[in-house]
Amino acid sequence: MLDLSAGWNLSFAGCGFLGIYHLGVSSCLLERSPYLVHRANKIYGASAGALNAAVLTSGLCLEKCCGNVIEVAKEARKRNLGPLHPKFNLVKVVRSGLQRDLPENAHTVVSGRLCVSLTRVSDGENVLVSDFSSKDELIQALICSCFIPVFCGLFPPAFRGVRYVDGGMSNNLPQSELKNTISISPFSGESDICPKDNSNSFHELRFTNTSIQVTWGNACRLSKVFFPPETKVMAELCQQGYKDALRFLEENNLLQAESPKVDVALTRDTPTCCCVTESSQDWMLRRLRLLGEHHWWLDEQLVNYLPTPIRKVFCDACKEKHGVMARIAGLLPVRVASYMLMPYTLPVESAYSAVQRSVPRLLHTDKHQANFTLPFYSLTRL
Repeated sequence: MLDLSAGWNLSFAGCGFLGIYHLGVSSCLLERSPYLVHRANKIYGASAGALNAAVLTSGLCLEKCCGNVIEVAKEARKRNLGPLHPKFNLVKVVRSGLQRDLPENAHTVVSGRLCVSLTRVSDGENVLVSDFSSKDELIQALICSCFIPVFCGLFPPAFRGVRYVDGGMSNNLPQSELKNTISISPFSGESDICPKDNSNSFHELRFTNTSIQVTWGNACRLSKVFFPPETKVMAELCQQGYKDALRFLEENNLLQAESPKVDVALTRDTPTCCCVTESSQDWMLRRLRLLGEHHWWLDEQLVNYLPTPIRKVFCDACKEKHGVMARIAGLLPVRVASYMLMPYTLPVESAYSAVQRSVPRLLHTDKHQANFTLPFYSLTRL
């Protein structure tokens, strides 16, 4: 039984595109035991776990964040090489999303509670950052924590004048060794909240403080860290996080809110992914309208545990995937043509992407050189 009498922390593991699992865990904690989040001393995170920790400490809307993750995954999947395509810039996508969604006072709200794991490039040591002087500084720390060398680029970003890379490379589950820290990981292992694979394997892999059991399930999960899965699989991962968190709360007697009541007769015929609170008249009209309509694009069993707003996000995303343009793009002749054109289009796109990424860096360097040479030039004239 977990003893929280002396306070507690939350720690989210880095996991790439499996970060949707953390959103499932977070939705369960906020729905069933919100005090575990609101009264936690510190919330640690590395890489994608740091982004989720920032969401919880800043109070962002989970369904909006879920939609953003789905959009990033869709953007990464839409080209032949997936996230390895030169036109896909993960750092740019994450930065623009944080700039758009984080409140202007986010740095004051999260300072002291959010702890971001970083890996210093010069010596490979782990650094935990918890104080931020501005929103831009907070975003830069999160970008550094998510920056995977080569995969995200060749030049590591800097935070307060020091270059850092993915925090998961030195400490993927910060402070998880403390007894009062609730550790969360999408990999089956010894973390407090994690999947439980049905395996007889006793072998375990320790990756920078993260326990990963040697199982076929974990092998499948590792394949999705860098290459995002389809939306239906992401919905399944999100619900897996919710169920694992619920099991942890039940086992440790930490449940505060009762499970929402569900009308079995209604859910038998109604797509739970889109149900909302409504009047009797609206309910009857919708039931009549649904007589000839079925949400075949998303299996209800994949999302039936999740809160209604998040279910609707997945439902809309899966419905969009089965649209006319998506069907045309998925046709075999179209896909074959795109692969045949790759030897001609890829060099051009690679060159354009390289120039696009290098120009801001060169301008930033020239600005610093100008600031340095101007005082020297002034002295020579005296």
